[in-house]
Amino acid sequence: MNSALAAFVAGVIFAMGLAIGGMTKPAKVVGFLDFTGNWDPSLMFVMGGAVMTHAILYRLIRKRPTPLFTEAFSIPTRTDIDARLLGGAALFGVGWGLSGFCPGPAITSLVSGQMSVLIFAAAMIGGMALHSVKYKP
Repeated sequence: MNSALAAFVAGVIFAMGLAIGGMTKPAKVVGFLDFTGNWDPSLMFVMGGAVMTHAILYRLIRKRPTPLFTEAFSIPTRTDIDARLLGGAALFGVGWGLSGFCPGPAITSLVSGQMSVLIFAAAMIGGMALHSVKYKP
């Protein structure tokens, strides 16, 4: 299996998991984030399952000398926390809370053709374009 096919298969499995877990339903996501109102804790199981799967498989996979479909692992080396990281995380959280979408579920939901998804995806692409502009502090 080549790397493009492996990425496609992984993407399809990821999209199916998002849909089955309810992550593509903005009302469910907003309900999860609404701690003071009608809180819906069900997405905690989806996130918990993802964290547990990652915790187990990351350790097993890192024992391999190389990944299956490329020559080397791409592991981030930066560990500092700066204003850009905090600002980006805050912006992500506000956008997630207001729209009920984060990037993965939004891309998965594009097939629905709903206007709210199309607007979110356009704004997300615009944000990516702005990020690619050279940052000068």
